[in-house]
Amino acid sequence: MLKFNYSNNMLECGTDEAGRGCLCGPVTAAAVILPEGFKNSILNDSKQLSEKKRNQLRPYIEEHALAFSVAHVFPDKIDEINILNASILAMHKAIEKLKTTPEFIIVDGNRFKQFLNIPHQTIIKGDSKYLSIAAASILAKTYRDDYMEALDASFPMYNWKKNKGYPTKEHRNAIKKYGITEYHRKTFRLLPEQLKLKL
Repeated sequence: MLKFNYSNNMLECGTDEAGRGCLCGPVTAAAVILPEGFKNSILNDSKQLSEKKRNQLRPYIEEHALAFSVAHVFPDKIDEINILNASILAMHKAIEKLKTTPEFIIVDGNRFKQFLNIPHQTIIKGDSKYLSIAAASILAKTYRDDYMEALDASFPMYNWKKNKGYPTKEHRNAIKKYGITEYHRKTFRLLPEQLKLKL
């Protein structure tokens, strides 16, 4: 059973990101503030749910949340500041866009940087422990998937509608055959050493 919040009576926002391990596309973060008494029997870490369940939960979360927002950080920035910093930046951008300012932030994972003067707590596997982080994980994942599916129309050879930019064998074979796009992360190891690309 996922817990409602960490900070007891404070207005708490959960935040999480999706796409850290991808070879292309943005890293996407969401921030969610849920109302007192929020319950949903299906809601869990997005990685534990089918795509169909995630897509069912997204409108439910958006309808019931006190506030939610989603933010992308794109490959040029990821290459400039590295994926960890880009993930934290995406979470900061999502929190900043909330129409209600939280009093406390809970973060999936073990790394975060202070946002304004709002206290925060990092929680390893937080998306399977706290409802607001689970909700944020679902929004981040579904919005990022939508973005990659839209890109797929222009670059069908990489099959992003299926692999979403993750390093599948098929995606790597397509990189080997067709080269890279402006959406690929150039600081990532796009191919194994023996198949090195000339960038």
